[in-house]
Amino acid sequence: MEYRTNLQGVSVLGVFARSTEEFVLVPGEADNEFIQTIENALRVTAIPTSVDGSSVVGSLSCGNSNGFLVSERINESELARIRKYVPAQRLIGIYTAAGNNILLNDSAALVNPNLSDKTVDKIGKFLGVDVYRGTVGGLKTVGMAGCVTNKGVLVHPRSSKFELDCLSEIFELPVDIGTVNLGSPLVGSGLLANSKGFVAGTETTGHEMGRIVDALGYD
Repeated sequence: MEYRTNLQGVSVLGVFARSTEEFVLVPGEADNEFIQTIENALRVTAIPTSVDGSSVVGSLSCGNSNGFLVSERINESELARIRKYVPAQRLIGIYTAAGNNILLNDSAALVNPNLSDKTVDKIGKFLGVDVYRGTVGGLKTVGMAGCVTNKGVLVHPRSSKFELDCLSEIFELPVDIGTVNLGSPLVGSGLLANSKGFVAGTETTGHEMGRIVDALGYD
């Protein structure tokens, strides 16, 4: 089944929410219809929260089956809310918008090449993945330029052959290019996905949905 939705009229789902195999972080103001659509599509449990009072939870967090890394600006009550369900830690440093700067699944991560060695080491240890630096479509904000699950990778349509080859080697998965929300190349901004399903922004076309299905390995 194909799922499309938006948050209060905004289709950049990846900016406002962040999903793993079992959980999805959503803004505290998300309505029940939005939450139920995502829970049904991904077969996950929603965790309503904010990060330092902000609703752009997807940009400020990333995660996999081992937990979530969130911006260092998250306050103690917000962090405790997430930790009721799953391990979570602050990402310290100048690139704390984890969702923008980290593209990952349960086995590997591609990160903004400007991240420090200390940050890269923390990402690898906490999330239990091998971490590599690189770009997607020439962009350092790899988390917004791509979407990866445990079954496939979909990335910015201007990704070079070198970048596509690197992604295939890093994640050991099929890699394809595509767009969301009527031609947006920032596929990570308009898509929530795991190995069980996906939700795209409401402006995403049927053709774009087909590319998502093929790239991320849904039957």
